[in-house]
Amino acid sequence: MGKLDGKIALITGGNSGIGLATAKRFVKEGAYVFITGRRQSNLDEAVKQVGSNVTGVQGDVAKLDDLDRLFAQIKKEKGKLDIVFANAGIATYAPLGSIDEKHFDSIFNANVKGMLFTVQKALPLLPEGASVILNASIVGSKGFAANSVYSATKAAVRSFARTWTTDLKGRRIRVNAISPGPIDTEGLRGLVGSDEVGQERLKGLSSMVPLGRLGTSDEIAKVAVFLASDDSSFVTGAELFVDGGFAQV
Repeated sequence: MGKLDGKIALITGGNSGIGLATAKRFVKEGAYVFITGRRQSNLDEAVKQVGSNVTGVQGDVAKLDDLDRLFAQIKKEKGKLDIVFANAGIATYAPLGSIDEKHFDSIFNANVKGMLFTVQKALPLLPEGASVILNASIVGSKGFAANSVYSATKAAVRSFARTWTTDLKGRRIRVNAISPGPIDTEGLRGLVGSDEVGQERLKGLSSMVPLGRLGTSDEIAKVAVFLASDDSSFVTGAELFVDGGFAQV
């Protein structure tokens, strides 16, 4: 038996990186998974990679109409949700002094507004004892240059885990945050660049991690399985750092 047998899960941003790795892990543990992504072609490829017990629903979490359509489909097909992994988000950087409104709005709309309304609109489908997992980041606890807006969104995510734990305690719905460190994903490589300079940046990041390497998406997925399952039945309101010690020492 899998740790998530019979569970219905939603993973936003499940078409790549951490979200896709988690979808594969959830299905392996017995769950049926709905995944979302903004680009249909990427979503279709992700569904093929997961292979079974998965439905892809195209949409942008920052668009409330897309969320309404998503939850209407989940309600029609499955009638409930046992697990929500609010994973979708974006990261772009700008130093203080060059931040413009477009930069601010794009990150807050995806990482804060999108997450808030994803969870709020999921509530009618969540039974007692459901698990909500929020994808935060170590940047919510660190002060990296040119990260102020992105870091602020992830600090908000950490706050959501605390306040929603209190809001939902009467329904025994657990809310926890995962804070990854530097994870070797397409997104990270896109940020640092794929040229020689980008490779040096990745090496520099790796050298800052006490374990001496970047993490993998699957290592985050394994923690998501823990938080989604009964193994974490007495864990709520927590922030689990999965960062190779980067933000810890």
